[in-house]
Amino acid sequence: MERLTAQVSGRVQGVGFRWWTRARALELGLRGSATNLSDGRVEVVAEGDREALDALLVLLRGPSAPGSVRFVGEHWSPGRGGEDGFVER
Repeated sequence: MERLTAQVSGRVQGVGFRWWTRARALELGLRGSATNLSDGRVEVVAEGDREALDALLVLLRGPSAPGSVRFVGEHWSPGRGGEDGFVER
């Protein structure tokens, strides 16, 4: 199990981005959260198999993401567990 922390910038707040991310993450069998940050970015923290996490990253950067994604920064680390499901914060 691995952990992906992605910082998504662009016009990603107020456009259903967290809801959309939650739906895609659950479809991929991931757990974690999508959180609005005070600077206008959304932070996505997801845990699961690397293949599913890579697929989520492709979706976050893809044309079907709501709003207008300008940049997705990524950080990888070992999974920690503890999250149940996928939540919007």
